[in-house]
This record gives sequence, C-alpha cells and structure tokens, in this order.
Amino acid sequence: MTRPRLPRSAARAITVALAGAGTALFVALDLPLPFLFGPLAACLIGALAGLPLLGLGILSTAARAILGIAIGASITPEVVGRLPEMALSVALVPAYVAVIGLVGVPFFRRVYRFDPVTSWYAAMPGGLQDMVLFGKEAGGDVRALSLIHATRVLIIVTLAPLILTQGFGVELRGVVGAPAAGLPLHEMFLMAAAGLAGWFVATRIGLFGAAILGPMIATAALSLGGFIHSRPPAEAILTAQFLIGIGIGVGYVGVTLAELRRDVAAGVLFVVLLAGLAAIFTEIVVLAGLAPPVDGFLAFAPGGQAEMTILALIAGADLGYVIVHHLTRVFLVITGAPLVARALGGFDPRPKDP
Repeated sequence: MTRPRLPRSAARAITVALAGAGTALFVALDLPLPFLFGPLAACLIGALAGLPLLGLGILSTAARAILGIAIGASITPEVVGRLPEMALSVALVPAYVAVIGLVGVPFFRRVYRFDPVTSWYAAMPGGLQDMVLFGKEAGGDVRALSLIHATRVLIIVTLAPLILTQGFGVELRGVVGAPAAGLPLHEMFLMAAAGLAGWFVATRIGLFGAAILGPMIATAALSLGGFIHSRPPAEAILTAQFLIGIGIGVGYVGVTLAELRRDVAAGVLFVVLLAGLAAIFTEIVVLAGLAPPVDGFLAFAPGGQAEMTILALIAGADLGYVIVHHLTRVFLVITGAPLVARALGGFDPRPKDP
C-alpha cells in the first residue's frame, strides 16, 4: 500500500523542527558551527532514514542572498587596492579548473560509465545548482548530478573545519558579525534594500548565481561608496547557516541503495581526487608566499561559494581573498565549460532549446 504524501507545509514543518533539534543538540554539546552542522546532520540522518523532509524553497535561496550581502560588505576600497597583490594567485585558478576537468571527466566516464554530458558537469567544480541546471538542460542525468555535487559539498563542508582546527590550529569560534542591536539601523536598511534589489535585477538579467552575486554586487557598491561600514548582523548570518545546513541535508531525500553505491560513491571518490589537487595548489600558493596557509586552503577548497563564505567568516580568514578566488573559479566554469567542450570536438553540453 502506498503511503499517502504529506502536504508540503507539513513536510517543511517536520524539516524545520528536526533541524532545530539538531541545532539545539550541537549547541548543548558545544560543538563547532552548531547552526550549520546541527541542521545539516539532523536532516541528513532524517533523509537517509526515509523521513518526509522538504527543502524550504525561496527561504534557502534567501540564505545565499544574506551571504552575498556579507561578501559585498567585505569588499572595501582596501580590498580593491589589494587586487594586484592577488593577481598571481588568481592566475592559478584557470590551471586548477583545467586540471580538475582533465582528471574528473575521465574518472566519471571510464570508471563509473556515466554518459558524456553527466560526466562533464559532474566533474566541473561550479555551484551545485548551476551544474545541475546546466546538466539537465544539456540532457544529463539530473539525479546523479544532484547527488554527486551534494556529496562534494557535504564532504568538503564537513572535513574543511576539521582540517582548519586539526591541521592549522584555527579556532572556529570567530564572530560572524555584530548583533543587530549594535549596528546602525540605516546601514541594515541599506543592506537589506541592496540585497533585494540586487537579487531581483540579477535574476531578471539571467546572471548565474543571481541570489548570491546580485546582492554581493549591489552591497559592494554601497561599501565602496562609503555608505555602509559593517556586515549583516550576526543573527542574519546564523539564520543563513541554518537554512544552508537544511539545504545540504535534504539533498539526500529519497536516495536509494543503488544510488548510494553508484552516484554517492562516485562523489566520495571524486572528492578524494579533488582534495589531492586542492592540496597541491594550496601548497604552491603558500610556498610562493602568495597567501597564508588558512587563506590559501579556503581559496582553493572546491566547495560552494556560500559554504566557503561561512567558513572564511568563522575562521577569521581574509574574506576578500577567499571570495575573489571562488568567484573566479565559478565564473570560469559557468562561462568556459561549454565552450571548451565544443572546441575539443566532443559532445556539446550547452543547454538545448526545449
């Protein structure tokens, strides 16, 4: 007998309640990043246990907008003045992306026998949503892409804090922002307005990663113009962590044993390959004196923009340096991947007209 489906509102209520319980447990145990890992762990366990969980839709997207505002507020005249200093380090990003593609595409194609389109977009270190969308429009396996990229983000978000604490001795208890009560009301209003306007305009013009890049660009303009001098309040950043944690966890809802053996396993092994490549490029940057170890590690960790932003904030890293590298990586993947595939004379992974 088929189990009746819960209304979407009920499924979301269960999801939020479970995420809240996970957060409370992590806080009670004094574990690091409780507002990110609490809901992530709880929703991941619930999803694998078959609970009827559901993502929060527009609210999850809004979480990325909050982080976009935080990034934009961190782009100050001082950061812009340092861009020439970052040039050599940023110049390594295209080589990094190329090496990942050269390793990743044959891995998915020959080892796991995915079709060419799925192999291509599974290997590209872009944003989860962008790669899944592009793969879908190009005729790839959407479910496989979702699980592979969700696994990449999950493992990197889980292991990166351990590497930071155990490998670099970083205390992940940094202040993500001042409380709302301590910030000027007019600056919070300007940041909120910039976030909404930037998100809207970026979506209308079809900018990739609109929810994070639109608010980032609009808020950066305010920061560079001297209209704001602080990041979003801590309460907003913690809310963003909570929502992003839920989003990662519910990505595994409905996963089957066959998918665990193939798609998730492929994602896990690919992360091992990515970790080795990231370590090599981090070592190059550090030995060349282009960045401190923590900044170099976070700049070349192949996670999502939102997740790396959270870690950079918590670790007290140079947010400007880290984000410039991630934006460069994502821009190269989004704009260059289809062109490179065609130039190589293979399949054409460009989005197909419906």
